[in-house]
Amino acid sequence: MTLIVQKFGGSSVADAESIKRVAKRIVETRKAGNEVVVAVSAMGDTTDELIDLAHQVSPIPDPRELDMLLTTGERISMALLAMAIRDMGYEARSYTGSQAGMITDAQHGSARIVDVTPGRVREALDEGAIAIVAGFQGFNRDSRDITTLGRGGSDTTAVALAAALGADVCEIYTDVDGVFTADPRVVPKAHKLDRVTSEEMLELAAAGAKVLYIRAVEYARRHGVTLHVRSSFNNNEGTWVVNQAEGESVEEPIITGVAGDLSEAKITVVGVPDVPGKAAEIFTIVAKTGANIDMIVQNVSAAATGLTDISFTLPKADGEKVLTALRAEQADAGFASLQYDDQIGKLAVVGAGMRTSAGVSAQLFRALSDAGINIEMISTSEIRISVVTRADTLADAMRVVHTAFGLDGDAEAVVYAGTGR
Repeated sequence: MTLIVQKFGGSSVADAESIKRVAKRIVETRKAGNEVVVAVSAMGDTTDELIDLAHQVSPIPDPRELDMLLTTGERISMALLAMAIRDMGYEARSYTGSQAGMITDAQHGSARIVDVTPGRVREALDEGAIAIVAGFQGFNRDSRDITTLGRGGSDTTAVALAAALGADVCEIYTDVDGVFTADPRVVPKAHKLDRVTSEEMLELAAAGAKVLYIRAVEYARRHGVTLHVRSSFNNNEGTWVVNQAEGESVEEPIITGVAGDLSEAKITVVGVPDVPGKAAEIFTIVAKTGANIDMIVQNVSAAATGLTDISFTLPKADGEKVLTALRAEQADAGFASLQYDDQIGKLAVVGAGMRTSAGVSAQLFRALSDAGINIEMISTSEIRISVVTRADTLADAMRVVHTAFGLDGDAEAVVYAGTGR
């Protein structure tokens, strides 16, 4: 019997009718002779609404209590979905993350999975039931507290369950038909990819593609889980995310997709003495805040002063704490001043075919130049080129680059619910 793990995001279970539609799809999968485990997100915008509510009663909500609050959203979804499935004549049992064996570290708000012991889920399957698991949450054995997994946590829950149970496939249901060459809300002519490698998907997710979160893709790649990203609004085949075997001979397109991200800011450390160890000192200060640094650029030092500037990008949410940490140690670090810019946009082009194709950078820069879009920072990997532009030019940049690399489809993409989750 085939074991399928299915994940449904908030837009797929946004209201009662949506939950009934999802329940019907799950039952159809079960009727086809498959064992089914489902990871489900909170309904619609429930998580954001709970966060807003928490901030209304406390300017800085206690992390432990915030996790206790936020996990209620998925518990509502899982119980309602199990009820709907039972009304269709099939046994369904709902489980919280801790009941499903999602063991995490003790970091509230962004916990990482350290073990999965899905004994109760396996027991339910063996007894012919459909198992419904609340996504986004887990349990720390040492503190005995409930934790949440952070952004994309339900995706990660589904992949972790698929790995632990040895599932044949993990289906990620969303409000678009799969992984597109760009966000179809920004680039209407984007088209669906039938297949993408996990390596390419990692780069797209890191660059801002929101259809899959990077932690889920990393987990799937590490544990050999095959992902199928598809729409919860139709039965069409979506996009398969696969681990490409070493030495596999597949003629890849030069560029697989274009991603954009408006969630980052740029900090420039001005007047840094250009001597060994100063960059290490600055980034040690940043590392202590727990912020994730993305792109880094250091200017050539001015001969007259021996000083240089170092710029780096990071999530906007981490901007204030990093600035505070740097200011506190400015005298010891010896830099002149700090500049903060949260009006930037990051654009990336990704494709495994870039390894064997020359001229990709030139084509990218020419397309942006012809559109009058200035580049502020550049970063590359073997299969990705990222640039920083102004935030208000990012959408235009994505469209012109998408066209320049011949990725435009013949018709406009369909977005069913509007959130991409």
